[in-house]
Amino acid sequence: MWAKWLFDRVMSLVGLVVLCPSLLIVALLIRLKMPGGPVLFRQKRVGKDGKLFTMVKFRSMSVSHGGSSVSVAGESRITPLGAKLRKYKLDELPELWNVLVGDMSFVGPRPDVPGYADKLVGEDRVILKLRPGITGPASLKYRNEEELLAGVDDPQAYNDTVIFPDKVRINKEYYYHWSFGKDIRYIFQTVFG
Repeated sequence: MWAKWLFDRVMSLVGLVVLCPSLLIVALLIRLKMPGGPVLFRQKRVGKDGKLFTMVKFRSMSVSHGGSSVSVAGESRITPLGAKLRKYKLDELPELWNVLVGDMSFVGPRPDVPGYADKLVGEDRVILKLRPGITGPASLKYRNEEELLAGVDDPQAYNDTVIFPDKVRINKEYYYHWSFGKDIRYIFQTVFG
């Protein structure tokens, strides 16, 4: 696992330096197209060993939306610019900071909000031993999750009864069969897939 730790620190620093112009452009666009709110969205998420941390993303929603923790494509709370940022995963770029400081990894389970992590019982809790990731096998399988949820009658129920349990199963497989080579493959699939 030392290779994963070193890779995360070095590549997140390189990514932040190389992508600095892109980060500034996205921040400027958010300030111009979505005034009246912060550029960054901060939210408490559950990290390794169940400890809370603050995840940072570019803001993609209106400030006073008060919606569900489950996002659905086409929702009015997602701004037009936010929809583009989410489509191309540009809203995730500030998470490189979370990787650099050790809250997250490039590859691992997506960090859940506290209520979902509380649903993990028994052997399922093994995934809390992992550092949450920007991408991973479950994220790749459900890369079109918002569109999938937009096509069902009750997105929250579908997420809770179908998607969340499947993600837990995939993340347990990742935990038990982890390899650095697989991590590199997941990163390539995320960037080029």
